[in-house]
Amino acid sequence: MKFLIRILQGALIGLGAVLPGISGGVLCVIFGIYKNIMEFLAEPFRTFKTHVPKLIPIGLGGVIGFLGIANVLSVLLEKYPAPSVCVFVGLIGGMLPSLYGEAGEQGRSLAFHVSMYVAMLAIFVLLVVLQVLNVVITPNFGWYVFCGFCLALSVIAPGMSFSTLLMPLGLYEPFVAGIGHMDLAVLIPGGIGALVTVVLFAKAINALFQKHYSVAFHAIVGVVIAATIMIIPFRSFAESWRSFVVNMLCLIVGIVVAVLLDRFNQKYDVEKNVP
Repeated sequence: MKFLIRILQGALIGLGAVLPGISGGVLCVIFGIYKNIMEFLAEPFRTFKTHVPKLIPIGLGGVIGFLGIANVLSVLLEKYPAPSVCVFVGLIGGMLPSLYGEAGEQGRSLAFHVSMYVAMLAIFVLLVVLQVLNVVITPNFGWYVFCGFCLALSVIAPGMSFSTLLMPLGLYEPFVAGIGHMDLAVLIPGGIGALVTVVLFAKAINALFQKHYSVAFHAIVGVVIAATIMIIPFRSFAESWRSFVVNMLCLIVGIVVAVLLDRFNQKYDVEKNVP
């Protein structure tokens, strides 16, 4: 059962990585596996035996979600964009209480809440600026390296959705399409960008969590809140009563799934701590 739950979590993380506005790193945090992933990326040789066996099903699920299910959901996003996004908003929102509780494991203080609100404001400003600067560029090797950088950053820096960063630049669709079709002209530069990002930033971010756990985690909560609010399709809610009802039902579905997954996590102690 644990193995299947981890595959499901990995699939959702893979979906979150490819869906517009969703951060794979946020879902890693929500599912309680972010610290394990960062510890492995920061020190792969020391943590190989303890971390890899439990991260393998997560990785398998991630591949399934990113390359398989994501292709199906891309069609749903094209035909039913608002309801699809609402499901993920509900999923993230339903996990926020658990996330906030984990942030306060070592206590809370004014400084921790300040870090949360500052991070929230920073992400709001960043995402608004990205929406305002609607610049379209021509994809090439260098820009695909940048895409790989953004993809890796969305995992090691929760709240940073690579789709949110790439869509304003016109790079999101060609990059995802290239990955889905296993295009080496996209995979090679994307892989280079992702690898360089992990090497340069994973150890630093992991050290930040070890030394300033509460401050960093409360900042993540702020990032999650801001990033989630920014992707809510408010205009769709106001279009008609039918749209409002459908979107609300999708939100509820996402919340219910989140609560069930959280209960599974607590029941089977999935990935909360590595022994």
